[in-house]
Amino acid sequence: MMWESVWLIVVALLWGSTNPLMRKGGKGIEDVKRESKLAQFFAEVKFLLLNWKYILPFLVNQSGSVLFYITLASAELSVAVPLTNALTFLFTTLMGRILGEDIGGKETYFGMLLVVAGVTLCVFGKT
Repeated sequence: MMWESVWLIVVALLWGSTNPLMRKGGKGIEDVKRESKLAQFFAEVKFLLLNWKYILPFLVNQSGSVLFYITLASAELSVAVPLTNALTFLFTTLMGRILGEDIGGKETYFGMLLVVAGVTLCVFGKT
């Protein structure tokens, strides 16, 4: 269970660190305007696919999805999903802060501490 937990933490790091980068890289998509809904859809897809600031974090994010799928073969589902989701939230918040986003005050950091404590209890309770 220990190695599965390590891989799930890596997945959460890949997902969480790339979420704010994709959000930042996708800025400008709201300026893409086309006449029909279908043309709008394809113009937005083109905008994202040709935007390296979006596509590189997206590919890293998807590598986390592949690793998650592989790790699920040997991990306990009752631990894997809560651990990965909670830590993804934590890493997303931290990366957002690094990128200069407003993440809130002391309450946010206290909440992050509680998330880490809960995940730790969850992992050690299953080992």
